[in-house]
Formats: sequence, C-alpha cells, structure tokens
Amino acid sequence: MYMDKVTEILHEAAATAILPRFQALAAGEITEKSPGELVTVADREAEQLISRRLRELLDAPVVGEEATAADPGLLRALREAPAAWVVDPLDGTANFVEGRPEYAVQVALVREGRTVACWIVQPALGREFTAELGGGAWSSGVRLHREPAPAEPERIRGAALTKYLDPVVREYVETVRSRFAALESGTKAAGVDYPRLLTGEVDFLRYQRTLPWDHAPGALLVTEAGAVVQRLDGTGYRPDDDRTGLLVAADQACWARVLELITPPGDAARAVPQ
Repeated sequence: MYMDKVTEILHEAAATAILPRFQALAAGEITEKSPGELVTVADREAEQLISRRLRELLDAPVVGEEATAADPGLLRALREAPAAWVVDPLDGTANFVEGRPEYAVQVALVREGRTVACWIVQPALGREFTAELGGGAWSSGVRLHREPAPAEPERIRGAALTKYLDPVVREYVETVRSRFAALESGTKAAGVDYPRLLTGEVDFLRYQRTLPWDHAPGALLVTEAGAVVQRLDGTGYRPDDDRTGLLVAADQACWARVLELITPPGDAARAVPQ
C-alpha cells in the first residue's frame, strides 16, 4: 500500500496550493460552482497536483470533487473500475474562505466499490489521519480506538448537519436537541468531524448528503477504530452507493439509540434490519 507516499502528497499539496492562500485569498480567487457552493483557486490547484501525483503511484481513475463537478460521469469509476482514487482537495472550503482552520485534504483508495485505504490531513490544525482496511486507524504513529458512547442519551454528544435534511426531519431534529448533552451543527467539514468522533468530542454524526469525497475517507477511518457507519436502514456505507442519509456512531448501541431519537415517528428509517 502507498500509505506514507500519499500522506506526503497531501502535505505537498497543502504547502504548495493551500497554506500560502489561507487567510490571504484575493476576491478573484473565490467563485461559486453552484448556488451556495464555493470553490477557490486553492481547491483547483490542489486537486490537479494530487491527481497527477496519485496516478504516478497507481494509474487509476481519479474521482476528484472539482473534476466531477465538471464531469459527473467520473463517478462511474467507483462502480466500474477495478480501482479508483477519490480526492477532496479542500474539504471545508467555506471555512477556508472565512479564515477558519477547520478544513482538510482527503484521499481514499477504492477497489471494487469498497474503500481500502484513506488519508486525511488537516493543514492548519497540524493533524493527519490514515487507515487501511483491516490495518486499523492511525494518527501520527498512534493507533486510534473509539470507546463506546455513554448509554444515557443525556450524556451523548452529537452533530447533525441539518442543511440538507427534509424540512419535516429538520424540524423534528430541532425539537429533540434537548434530549442530548449536545447536538451541534458540526464544523461543516467531514474531514474534521470524523476525527472528532475518534477523539470523543462527539459520539455521533448525522449526514444527509453522502458524496464520496466527503465520506469515503472518514468512514473507513472511524470503522477501523471501532465505530459504526451505516445507512439509515442499517446497511453499511459504500462509496459507490449514491443513496442519501448516513448515521455515524461510536458503537452499534449508540447508533440504534440515536436513530430512534432523531427519526420522526412513522418514518421509514425506523425499519432497520435485525
């Protein structure tokens, strides 16, 4: 596997294209690729550098966030190619634009629709995380393990990105916030929030959109540390599955408790296979 080499590539991209522009972006270096979705020159330059260097390691299709915005057909590689790279050159672009340090550079290697390795670098926070399928989750040489969450909901802390939820579900989530020790909106960067689950800052994460560049790296990272990442029907996460809805939790018992608490009565998401 290419664990150290890919980590080096992400640090190179950060040093070359991202960090020099952090808190120093010019107005002309920020645009909207779609309503409310920002992209910067740093995103594009970092993706180009990372994609080129990854192909030098393994000549496989690269499903990059910015390239896929221009050509959605690239997503087919996750279902059809024997191997594919997934690249998020700057996860948390809005934070980056606002000068906040909660952003990350992410890569995953997918084989036959399954994530087999991942890399997450948080340039402004000085942290890095890696995982290999069956090889555990690591941060700077230290193996990571997530302990079970508290059993009592009032001691559980979570984050739910409600922006993309169905309005009925969003309204219901707002009504149940008081049942938890905390229910925040998260950092708006999956590459920061997934590692927060491993440090114990949160016990669960609720997402609606499940774009592969956002979730393929973090999902492998936390599952290799003992956490649970499942669709709302209880099936496991795969980056080649384009369904929406994802619940990440410290352990299976926590996952089931949280699903019950944040799902509106009668919602089909309650029908979880046993």
